Amino acid sequence: MKLFIAGHHGMVGAALVRRYAREPGVTLLLRSRRELDLTNQAAVEAFYAEARPDAAIIAAAKVGGIQANHTYPADFLYDNLVIAANCLHGAYRAGVPRLLFLGSSCIYPKLAPQPMPEGCLLTGPLEPTNEAYAVAKIAGLKLAEYYRRQHGVLYHSAMPTNLYGPGDHYHLQHSHVLPALLRKFHEAKTAGRAEVTAWGTGTPRREFLHVDDLADACAFLLDLADPPGLINVGTGTDVTIRELTELVATVVGFTGRIVWDSTKPDGTPRKLLDVSRLSGLGWRARLSLAEGVALTYRSYRDELAAGTLRG
Repeated sequence: MKLFIAGHHGMVGAALVRRYAREPGVTLLLRSRRELDLTNQAAVEAFYAEARPDAAIIAAAKVGGIQANHTYPADFLYDNLVIAANCLHGAYRAGVPRLLFLGSSCIYPKLAPQPMPEGCLLTGPLEPTNEAYAVAKIAGLKLAEYYRRQHGVLYHSAMPTNLYGPGDHYHLQHSHVLPALLRKFHEAKTAGRAEVTAWGTGTPRREFLHVDDLADACAFLLDLADPPGLINVGTGTDVTIRELTELVATVVGFTGRIVWDSTKPDGTPRKLLDVSRLSGLGWRARLSLAEGVALTYRSYRDELAAGTLRG
């Protein structure tokens, strides 16, 4: 199988490369952003026509945390719309028979039932702080759904929960909560600070999935003869932001005080995926949150020492 992984330098794409590098019979088709601009329709179609992959996983996206989404909504909407449209349409035009599009749990309504089933999509307003990104991802998954319905190609989508792991983005303002906390506590410990300020009230609940577990789930889904058009990928369990913050502090070894800044936004009150559809097919996450955070902190220190840390 010739497999195209779009976005292989990102955290998710790199995990997919690690997963498939040990898979016999798989030839990976990888292109850097410099080699292939996914926002350029002609370039994407030319790549597909030349490479002729048997399958594609679309893991490329412009991503960021609450502040980045709030500051650059037009960029998040446009870039992610164009990437999705070019990657799916180009695959169809080149005759690629199988494609997995990766979205995000933020596609579901802000006040969706908890845990969130796939069927609650488009049943209510989105969380305003990441609406632009969510709209683009909804468009991408619907495009996959409609190509499958109209043209018979096996295009389907997976919606991961909050991800973390090796190669994450660690910017203190623009990254997601878990990597931002890892960096914040590491720097506080290194500098000998007595306290760390955390955003919000700590009461929202979040679910976290290690990126290597997501890569394993993607491989599982691509092996299915008739996969669901849309499926959630997560652990099925969640923690409060306060519990997460305390766990990260413990893993890092920070023994100072944690101060909560309630003037900062909390975001969605709760985001837990209903993963019964995926578990019913036979897949479950392997890493606990404590195990995953410990592995990620080890990766953080390795990347910092090597000068490859993102953010």
